[in-house]
Amino acid sequence: MIAIIDYGAGNIFSVKNALDYLGVESVLTSSKEDIINADGLILPGVGAFPSAMKMLNEKGLTDIIKEQSKKKYFLGICLGMQMIFEKSFEFEECQGLGLIKGYVDKIPSTDLIIPHMGWNKLEILNDCPLLKGLGKDEYVYFVHSYQAFCNDKDISAYCEYGGKVPALVYDGKYVFGSQFHPEKSGSVGLNMLQNFANLVKGEF
Repeated sequence: MIAIIDYGAGNIFSVKNALDYLGVESVLTSSKEDIINADGLILPGVGAFPSAMKMLNEKGLTDIIKEQSKKKYFLGICLGMQMIFEKSFEFEECQGLGLIKGYVDKIPSTDLIIPHMGWNKLEILNDCPLLKGLGKDEYVYFVHSYQAFCNDKDISAYCEYGGKVPALVYDGKYVFGSQFHPEKSGSVGLNMLQNFANLVKGEF
């Protein structure tokens, strides 16, 4: 069972619907017990980094996520991906979960529209289990104004938007982060969610 962590930052029902469509058992929850008992974790989110971290802290979920992500598969989506880094400079400097080294700041492009909204091509940098079964010319759906800045070794795929924007990150163990919305990225995104579910079930 996959626990979709509900901490008040939205975008949870579309993720749940995508997993339901795939026939993957999941639950929307803010319960520590559910998170501990789950086989895998998904942290979705839309909105601002500081307010999201505040909600996560107020629900007492920060430490439990840090602990559980060391021993079970974890996927952060959109804002949820940004929160897995050490800190963000969105509005103010704010500490993140620190699951992967790096920070989050505004997309630096001066000649492209911000927020970055729409479909963009994935450019593969490093192998990642979530990319299994995907081709070389795959497009996914983005909606964001801030991006991660991290080591290339942790970037599985990126897109070009005024520079290299990390799109999919992976710590090489249990933690994944998707800047795009797999649940809104058609068959490509569903394939990635199925790969994640297969990892969780030990069927990869």
